[in-house]
Amino acid sequence: MNIWKQFPLTSILLLVLFTAPRATATEQTFYVSPQGNDSWSGTLAAPNADQNDGPWATLAGARDGVRKYQEGRSKEAAKLPQSLVVLIRQGTYRLTGPLRFSPQDSGTRETPITYRAYPHEQPVLDGGRPITGWRQEGPLWVTEIADVQAGNWRFSSLWANGRRCQPARTPNPAHPWGDDPAPGDTFHAVGPVPEAPVPESTASETSTPEKSKTKGKRPNSKTRFRYRPEDLGNFKSLDDAVVVVYHSWATSLLRIKGLDKKNRIVEFTGPARWPFGKWQPDQRYYIEQTLAALDAPGEWYLNRKTGRLSYWPREGEVLGQTRIVAPVAGQLLLLEGSPSQDQFVEHLSWEGLTFRHTEYPIGPKGHSDSQAAFAVSAAIETNGARHCNFRDCTLAALGNHAIWFRSGSQDCSIARCELVDLGAGGVRIGEGRSPRTGQEAVLRNVVDNCFIHEGGRIFRSAVGVWIGRASDNRVTHNEIRNFRYTGVSVGWSWGYAPSSAKGNLIAANHIHHIGLGQLNDMGGIYTLGISPGTVLRDNVIHDVISHPRLYGGWGLYTDEGSTDILLENNLVYNTTTGGFHQHYGRDNRVVNNIFAFSHGPQIIRSREEPHNSFFFERNIVYYDNGQLLGSTWKNGNWTIDHNCYWDTSGKPLKLAGRTWQQWQAEGHDKHSRVADPRFVAPKQGDFHLQKDSPALSLGFVPWEYDQAGLIGEPEWVKRAK
Repeated sequence: MNIWKQFPLTSILLLVLFTAPRATATEQTFYVSPQGNDSWSGTLAAPNADQNDGPWATLAGARDGVRKYQEGRSKEAAKLPQSLVVLIRQGTYRLTGPLRFSPQDSGTRETPITYRAYPHEQPVLDGGRPITGWRQEGPLWVTEIADVQAGNWRFSSLWANGRRCQPARTPNPAHPWGDDPAPGDTFHAVGPVPEAPVPESTASETSTPEKSKTKGKRPNSKTRFRYRPEDLGNFKSLDDAVVVVYHSWATSLLRIKGLDKKNRIVEFTGPARWPFGKWQPDQRYYIEQTLAALDAPGEWYLNRKTGRLSYWPREGEVLGQTRIVAPVAGQLLLLEGSPSQDQFVEHLSWEGLTFRHTEYPIGPKGHSDSQAAFAVSAAIETNGARHCNFRDCTLAALGNHAIWFRSGSQDCSIARCELVDLGAGGVRIGEGRSPRTGQEAVLRNVVDNCFIHEGGRIFRSAVGVWIGRASDNRVTHNEIRNFRYTGVSVGWSWGYAPSSAKGNLIAANHIHHIGLGQLNDMGGIYTLGISPGTVLRDNVIHDVISHPRLYGGWGLYTDEGSTDILLENNLVYNTTTGGFHQHYGRDNRVVNNIFAFSHGPQIIRSREEPHNSFFFERNIVYYDNGQLLGSTWKNGNWTIDHNCYWDTSGKPLKLAGRTWQQWQAEGHDKHSRVADPRFVAPKQGDFHLQKDSPALSLGFVPWEYDQAGLIGEPEWVKRAK
């Protein structure tokens, strides 16, 4: 089933945007080439015989040339429809900072401007710098970088022949990047350290009824914890070190201020977001970027004082033939409108381009985010962008998020793009606060048919697609996999406060291998706050695996205050602790879904509230462990009926401590059945129903769940296989 059949207007708009031929009277074409010159006309695809005219040499030169062309058109000519296309020839275009486009660089509806790869060529906009001058010293390759020694360059990432390299780490993980962790992958804190006591005079002056209840208690420190001497006590130097500390749903990346070896306390230069020991006293952590940890192929270490870079090559890499790159640019492309002043960047498109290599530094005070790598920038950011589009692009080898549609971005899109090897997340839409004016609202943006994978390589709490305080956006037919936290996050409001996030559609996405055993409190799709009109539909979600020592690897997760959301026709299976979990919220509708094979309870409700939590109707719940309902089901404030339940283990059915008869006597599941739904081959991932399924008589309506994920040309769809 094509999801756009349910949204015909949006479908028509996208088809017009991406596939319809230009209904323009003329088309003006310009060219960019590494063999060009920004002083030339840009109207030739290659330099002429006299070497006095030809293509432009840089994207900045092309931007300026198009601007001059637009300004030079007569008023009469400007009224004529004319598309402007800048064709970019094969080559690497190096950037040390972002390309900037302002409102004066805009196209119009009648005169759109497209920056497009030349046919059958693959130009690259590269924010990296090749590292040269390598020599062999034992098993290592080493070189000195003068700009680092002079304090002019710091980098947190390195790539060899296009593969991201691991900063020298101890303990070494059992699997790359610490995924599917083994017990020996991390050190463990001995325990937290209390904050310094508040002086009596200060405590009495600032006391409140709430504070008086905890008088005499000292909260755990955010900058210190106790360590085992064998973990930290033997390093000669930790000057460059970054300590990666796991909390529940995030990590902190901290720098060491000093060690109190007598009391075995480590102190950091800046605070973590949460007190140490909040979830576990023996908190997990490991150390990166210290020479003593450089002990495995693919690892590297940069001495920031001397500028000496050391790398342990992988098998097959040859000195002098291996291309090693470090990032220079923090961002690659900025669209800089000013929504508050009604100034927008409009009708620009980028097609077929590769954006590669960015840096996001870990500063002197370290880095610690509350959730979703919220404070981290993106390689491409739009502010006040209208009708700006990215199609058939690749965003790869980044130190931060890939793309962020920020304040005032409306009717923009990213379609059929690959976002891969990301330091943080894939796509971000909106801000963390509600817009102050309509001009600042983030609305009607589209993420369609994109392959978003291998994210959270540095900032593990990053998300495949994140929607903040933004509305009426569409996230459809994407493949999202291999993130260490959540697949798609919708809304950014805790509790029942008003929110500007509403009407978002998350549909027909294939979201899988999320969490990878590293973090907790995650969802394949995660929602926050009041969000009327938001729909989660036709998604396939599986293999959402949280770290086993804590909690929370759910398929569909309606978190704090999630309200008025429709969750229908979703297939969810193989999750750590539940196919569906509602922390708290109101009147969400969970309808016509399949939930299967959670390793713990299948359906979880975490808070008793005085209103109806959700409607749970016409779902199939299929499991094999005797655990159907989890957490709290006491006050009866939920609506549940016409469901089909089946436990293949044969254990007696229990529903929050009740028998089936007791459960129904309380008014729940009056028309539901305990029966085998007769899937074709559920253990092999085939959840199609056979014709005699009892679920059909309960009103369950099958849908074409195997249409989730990438669509279009076979070679594009196969990329995710």
